[in-house]
Amino acid sequence: MFKKILQQLTTIHKPSRDTLTVFRYIGPGILVTVGFIDPGNWAVNLAAGASYGYTLLWTVTLSTIMLILLQHNVAHLGIVTGECLAEATRKFLKPWTAIVQLTTAMLAAIATALAELLGAAIALNMLFKIPIFIGAVITAVICTIMLITNSYRKLEMWIAGFVSLIAASYLFELSMVNVDWANAAVSWVMPKTPAGSMFVVMGIIGAVIMPHNLFLHSEVIQSRQWNLEDPKLIVKQLRYEFVDTLFSMSIGWAINSAMIVLAATTFFVKGIKVDELQQAQEMLVPLLGSNAAVVFAVALLFAGFASTTTAGMAGASIFAGMFRESYEMRDIHSKLGLILTYVPALVILLFISNPFYGLILSQVLLSVQLPFTIFLQLYLTSSPRVMGKYANKTITKILLGTIGFIVTVLNLYLVWDLQK
Repeated sequence: MFKKILQQLTTIHKPSRDTLTVFRYIGPGILVTVGFIDPGNWAVNLAAGASYGYTLLWTVTLSTIMLILLQHNVAHLGIVTGECLAEATRKFLKPWTAIVQLTTAMLAAIATALAELLGAAIALNMLFKIPIFIGAVITAVICTIMLITNSYRKLEMWIAGFVSLIAASYLFELSMVNVDWANAAVSWVMPKTPAGSMFVVMGIIGAVIMPHNLFLHSEVIQSRQWNLEDPKLIVKQLRYEFVDTLFSMSIGWAINSAMIVLAATTFFVKGIKVDELQQAQEMLVPLLGSNAAVVFAVALLFAGFASTTTAGMAGASIFAGMFRESYEMRDIHSKLGLILTYVPALVILLFISNPFYGLILSQVLLSVQLPFTIFLQLYLTSSPRVMGKYANKTITKILLGTIGFIVTVLNLYLVWDLQK
C-alpha cells in the first residue's frame, strides 16, 4: 500500500512530459530569428531611430505580429506535408506559375544575401581594413564551405549565442540611457508616417518579414522529424511549433525595438545625421566604453556570417524546390542554388557606392517581393488538396489575406510617396 501511494505521489510531482518535450522543438524559430539581427536590420533600425525618433516603433510591432502568423502558418505546411514551401509550390502549382513565383523568391534571397555580405564586409573593414568587396568575397567563400561541408551545424549555437549576447547588451543598455518610455509606449501602438518615412517603414517590414525566412522555416522545421501518420501527434507537434515561433519572434521584436530606441536616444535627440552602419557602435559606448567599436565590429561580423549562411540555405532550398527536391548540399541543385544566391549579390555589390543606403534598399526590395510569397503561402495552406483536414480555417484565411493586403497597400503607397 505504502509503495503504491509513493508511486502516485511521484507521478503527481513529476514534471509534465509535454513541458519537457517542448524544449526539443525549440530551434527552427531561433535559426530564423538570426535574420532579426542581421546587418540589414541594424541599418534600417538605425535609420528609423536616428531620423524619426520613437515614431516608427509601431512598424516593428505590426510586422512582428504579422510575422508570427506567417511563420507559424508556413511551419504548418512543413509539418503536415513533409515538404518545404518551394517543393509544395512546384508540386501543386502549374509549372510556369511555380517557376515565376520561385524566381521572385530567389531574387529575394539574393537581396538578402546582398545585405548580409555587405554587413560582414563592413565588419571586416572595421577590424582589418579589408576593402568592402574583398571582404564580401571572403564571407561568401567561408559560408559556402560551411554549408557544403555542413560544418555550420557545429558553429550554429556558438554564432547564435554570441550574437544573442550583443543583442542582450543593447537590451541592457536601455537601463543606462534616458528613454522617454511614455512616448515609446505610444509609438509602439500608434501608427504614424512622418514625411519621407515610407522608405524606412518598408525597409523595416522587409527586414522583419523576410520572404526567404518563410521558405527557410518550412525547410528547417522538417529537421525535427515530424510524425506524419498519427493525427494526435501532429496536433501536439503543431502546438510545440507555435511555442517555438512565439518565443523566437518575441525575442526579435525586443531586439529590433531596442535598436530603434537606442538610436533615438543616441542620435535623434542630438540631431546627429546617420549615413553609415559604423555609427551604430556609438550606441554601445555607455555599456562597453572605448571597446565599443571592436565589440560592435565582431558582433556585426558574426551576425553577417550567421545570416549569410541562412540566406544561402534559403536560396539553395528555393532553387532545389524548382526541381521538386528538398535542401541537400550533396545534391547538385542545392549547390547551384547556393551559387546563384551569392554570386549575383557579389556582382551587384560592385555597383553600390553607398553601403548604408544599399543595406536599406535591399530590405525595401524584400518588402516588394513579400506579397508574392504571402499570397502563395495563403493559397497552399488553405487548400484541402495540399493540407487535407489541416487546411486553414476561415479566420486564418482572413488574417493572412489581411496581412497580404496591408503589405501590398503599403508598397503601393511607397511608390506614390517616392513620386511626390
